[in-house]
Order: sequence, then structure tokens, then C-alpha cells
Amino acid sequence: MSDYQHLLPAYRSHAALGDADRIAWIRADRWLETAQARAALARLEDLLSYPARDRMPCLLLYGDTGMGKTKIIRKFLRDHPACFDRGTGITTMPVVAMQMPAEPLERDVYGELLSALGTPGPMTDSTYRLKEVCRSLLRSMGVRMLIIDEIHALLAGSFRQQRIFLNIIRFLANDLRVPLICAGTELARQALLTDPQLAERFEAFHLDRWTDDFRVSQLLTSLGGILPLRRPSELATAAVRRKVLDLTDGVTVRIFRLMETVAVEAVRSGSECITIDSFDGDNLVLPLVTMTRHMEKGLQRRASR
Repeated sequence: MSDYQHLLPAYRSHAALGDADRIAWIRADRWLETAQARAALARLEDLLSYPARDRMPCLLLYGDTGMGKTKIIRKFLRDHPACFDRGTGITTMPVVAMQMPAEPLERDVYGELLSALGTPGPMTDSTYRLKEVCRSLLRSMGVRMLIIDEIHALLAGSFRQQRIFLNIIRFLANDLRVPLICAGTELARQALLTDPQLAERFEAFHLDRWTDDFRVSQLLTSLGGILPLRRPSELATAAVRRKVLDLTDGVTVRIFRLMETVAVEAVRSGSECITIDSFDGDNLVLPLVTMTRHMEKGLQRRASR
């Protein structure tokens, strides 16, 4: 039996599994750290240790849909989980992450925050009462950072609703004296810029799309070292790199879904490796509509020649 030297030591045993188990492993959700993600996590760690002051620093983590913002937030939450003290009966939660409600209504914002704290309150209470319950819980649970994901959803509301939500953000940042992290698309950055006070407080961290450089080469090489295929893949070649970027536009989630798809096909077909031909197979079903559009355009260009 091969010892699968092309794989990293921790992943070689996976290549000896049966096809079904390997496919399940390839499709499983996992964290693969990239340089940008590592930098974002380091910035979050730095803000978490920031001492309380009247004007706390805030961060906007933004980028195109699929660039891994939510993945980074979930990884940070795993690194700083809630802790229940059986002796005192008190739960401490250093980091709280809530999702922006579908519409920026003040009651819904506090309702989402209560759910994130694990204590959904009675929504029959007044907005003022919900706000006070949130403030009390955030303090008693020792919250040191508040994260709001998908903040660009605030643009679904009217102008008045948007202003109210931005006022809520400003109030929470001032009242709690903890760093406030907002994550969203470029639209989120534009929305925050409409409030001069918030624009002066938020640092912007942009997640750039992948380009044809050493970073994407490292990413593909890393994937080649963990995907449980029994033969070495040709992921370090310029042709594969350009093909992947062409099909995905450099969007992180598209890259991972594409590599997952071709790896599964390599297992099923028995080729056991990924090559440039893996991305043009007749039986390959691309996982996302955006990739299909790119492939159709490529076929049209070739047909017109």
C-alpha cells in the first residue's frame, strides 16, 4: 500500500479510507487558515484585549459575498467560547455575535441580540424594556466584544430605519465600552460612511479577492496536501491556477466549492488526482451558477474562433 507521501502526515490515513468515507471527508465543513484570515483574526484578538475607554475602537470587516467573513467570525467565536460556572451559576461570554435582522427594526435588533446571548426574551415587552434587558445581560455576562454580521442588510430598511439602526450602533459602542465589529459587503462600508461619527470610529479591514500570485499558489498547494486523493495532484501549475481563478473570480467560497467538486469527481472516476483536465470534464457539474456562467462564456469564445 502507498504511504501517500504527497499528503501532509496528518492526512495520509484518510487516503486509505473507502470512496464514500473520503467523499464525506472532502465535503465536510472545516477551517483552512489563509493569510488574510490570519490577519483578520489577529486584529480581532488585539481589539478583544483593548482596555475599556470612552471611545472604543471599532472594526468593519468587509468584502464581496463569499470571501469568508462569517467563517472568520465563527472561528473567533470557537476560540473564545462562552463558559458556565457551575459554582456561581453565571455564564460568561467574552464575544457575542449576532446577525443583522432582515429589516433594521429596533425591536428586531434587540431580539436578535437576546437570541445571541442565549436568552430570547418575551417580544411582547416594549422596545425600551428589551434594550434594558440587553444592556443588563451584556454587562453581567462579561461581554468584551460585540459582533454584528451581515450588517449590509440595514439597507433593506427605509432611510429613517437606517438612521435609527446607526444610532443603536453608536449607543451600544458608547454605553458598553467594548469594541464593536461589523461584517458585511462593500454596501456596509458605504452605509457606515453616511454617519460621520461612525465613519471616524470604524477601522476598515477589506478581504481582497484572490489574484494570480504566490498566495493563491500557497492555497492550492495546501489543498493538495490535505485532500485524500491517492495520487499527487497538479495544483501548483500556472495553468491550474489560472483556470481556478477564471472559474471563481477569486472568491474564496467558490474556490473551495470548485476544489471540493473536482476532488469528489477524482475519487468517483478513479483518477485519484486533480489536473488541468479535471476542470473541463464532460461529467463535471460545477457547484455554483456563477461558475457555470463563466464556463458558458468560455465555450462561446472557443466556438467563435
